[in-house]
Amino acid sequence: MGLAPVGTPAETTPRDRRREQRGWYFYDWANSAFDTTVVAVFLGPYLSDIAKAAADANGFVHPLGADVRAKAVYPLAVTLSVVLQVLVLPLAGALADHTGRKRALLGVFAYIGAFATMGLYFVGGGRYLLGAALFVVGNLALGASTVVYNAFLTDIAEPDERDAVSSRGWGLGYLGGGLLLVLNLVLFLAHGAFGVTKTEAVRVSLASAGVWWAAFTLIPLRALRDRRHAPAPAAEPLRAAVRAGFGRLAGTLRDMRGRPVTLLFLLAFLVYNDGVQTVITMSATFATEELRLGQTDVIAAVLLVQFVACGGALLLGRLARRYGAKRVILVSLVLWTAVVLAAYGLRRGSAAEFLALAAAIGVVLGGTQALSRSLFSHLLPRDREAEYFGFYVISDKGTSWLGPLVFAAALQWTDSYRTALVSLVVFFVIGLALLVTVDVPRGVREAGNPLPRRL
Repeated sequence: MGLAPVGTPAETTPRDRRREQRGWYFYDWANSAFDTTVVAVFLGPYLSDIAKAAADANGFVHPLGADVRAKAVYPLAVTLSVVLQVLVLPLAGALADHTGRKRALLGVFAYIGAFATMGLYFVGGGRYLLGAALFVVGNLALGASTVVYNAFLTDIAEPDERDAVSSRGWGLGYLGGGLLLVLNLVLFLAHGAFGVTKTEAVRVSLASAGVWWAAFTLIPLRALRDRRHAPAPAAEPLRAAVRAGFGRLAGTLRDMRGRPVTLLFLLAFLVYNDGVQTVITMSATFATEELRLGQTDVIAAVLLVQFVACGGALLLGRLARRYGAKRVILVSLVLWTAVVLAAYGLRRGSAAEFLALAAAIGVVLGGTQALSRSLFSHLLPRDREAEYFGFYVISDKGTSWLGPLVFAAALQWTDSYRTALVSLVVFFVIGLALLVTVDVPRGVREAGNPLPRRL
């Protein structure tokens, strides 16, 4: 995975560019297994059960001498991984830009995460601390690899191609994550027919996400090539590279202050994406606690969102080619607002209405995320793409705490899950208002990039 300098997208042939794009899509396919199988379905309940089995009579475990409620182990692991992402992801981007070896770093981060995920197979018998540690490593590696992966977008796609390329990546990711989840749910629900216990089915499912991640990462690593727009540094030890990475990171923070359009877009994305992530994470609780739906209905909704989001990403990508990414994102935020307001009126016990709402979410979910990524790519200065994407991925994965806080405060104040969910409308309204004011053409020019035909 050594450095193999080639030209910019405009200097490569269309055939070579399409080959790299096809390979690039498959990293979304590869890593989405972690989000669906590990995070969305299996690890939280399983790790909580492991911790409860290891707890004392008062329901506490004692990692490193601390007194922690068993049911808080998984949420604390999630919190720790988020805090570490805020610290590590910008540095990962700085390293990628400093060394120019994005392909190698993508492989390193991906396989750290994949092998940590495979290690979840060995979590059992009270080894909750091992499970929490492996999850933290896996989630952190996923974020770091995503930073590097996103930064390839400006290398492999010309400005007018990026909306479509980003949308295809997101779409394939939802398809891959959903496919593995279906296979794992079949194993879990029919574990007896496969000759395994329910616990063994969960362990196999968790490990399969790591195997899937590792196997399909080979495709982008084979297809992608490194570019270098500035002279590459001489070979240097890891410690020197990390030190230089910190130096670049400080320079990027100074550079960002001079790019108000880019910062304003990041702020808008942080706000509306916080609403998106909170709707997704709280939907299952809303379904079970407020609508009184069963776990089967919730699982069906998760799968429906995965597969509809694939088509939704491709649909919104096509619309962006005609109307521009910013306009399509703005319309999607209006639709998000309508979806949240519609949730208030869902009838208790109506699985059909909840599934219809899940389908509506799927239509706008993938496109909102894909087009936000491609639009941001136009606002990045050359040779600092990965560093800026480090802050972007933090906005995506590392700062989604305000939405749950607003949801919890509304629930505490009103004792109504319906009102708590509707309170999230504020994120879409404020995010939309901020995005309207983003002068994208000005930001593109300030970054020194060519203007695409549609923005």
